[in-house]
Amino acid sequence: MGGEPFSQMRAIDCKSVSKSYGKVKALDNVSFEVDKGELFGIIGPDGAGKTTLFRILTTLILADSGKATVDGYDIVLDYKQIRRCAGYMPGRFSLYQDLSVEENLTFFAAVFGATVKENYALIEDIYKQIEPFKHRRAGKLSGGMKQKLALSCALVHKPTVLFLDEPTTGVDPVSRKEFWEMLKRLKQQGVTILVSTPYMDEATLCDRIALIRNGKFLTIDTPQEIVNRFSETLWAVSADKMSKLYADLQHIPAIKSCFAFGSTHHITVDDNMLTISELKSHLEGLSHTNIEIIPIEATIEDCFFQLTMDNSMNNE
Repeated sequence: MGGEPFSQMRAIDCKSVSKSYGKVKALDNVSFEVDKGELFGIIGPDGAGKTTLFRILTTLILADSGKATVDGYDIVLDYKQIRRCAGYMPGRFSLYQDLSVEENLTFFAAVFGATVKENYALIEDIYKQIEPFKHRRAGKLSGGMKQKLALSCALVHKPTVLFLDEPTTGVDPVSRKEFWEMLKRLKQQGVTILVSTPYMDEATLCDRIALIRNGKFLTIDTPQEIVNRFSETLWAVSADKMSKLYADLQHIPAIKSCFAFGSTHHITVDDNMLTISELKSHLEGLSHTNIEIIPIEATIEDCFFQLTMDNSMNNE
């Protein structure tokens, strides 16, 4: 679909996109839509297909099948227009390590026929945090500062759609929090943002999310709606010997699933077959000590594991 984009069209429209590398299917019939001005998250582990999807949508590689548009432009026919209207921040720091902060920003603005001065208002909140180090080489920056520089370079040509591939991987918690605050401000300025992350806790910061695993979308909705649909009885279980506890929980028929979550194990239970007191007595009989069992509300991560398990069972 060539020509000028229509204002009523979505920022991203992806239909049945698939991509394989040899026998490995990186994306399997992926479809989704992102509205203009939306902050949309793609949440999943490493190797799920997030980077492949981003590279297709930013016209860096071709899909094997399917179609997609960005700001109304076809990713194959209109790739030049997309490269002008899209900003892309890859997961791996890809700026010029030997150039200074200021030189990198000036260079990327020039590539798009822009100047830092004319679009400074868009990057001001971000760039002013690293401006005191504008003469420092990019390779000498900390992880959080590299992140801010890369985002500034992705924004300096004033894109309408911003693609951020795992932007907070490998940075400290404070920088992660600051980064998401910057994204909220960009959204308020009308920039559409598509962000991927392996961190499930970041899902709640998005307007809508897609959970992805093995190249397939498990579900698409608001984070709260995904949590609301979790219908299983969920308990957090801990004891002194967590490895033994995990193994023993796996062999109890009334327990449907068991996953390690930090200092506890999260289990889904058929509560018609098992009560908390019955489980505690059973575990005490297996020599467990300091047992604690608490009913809990599901998180996005719980939903992800449950959807993964349901999807695996449906494919058997």
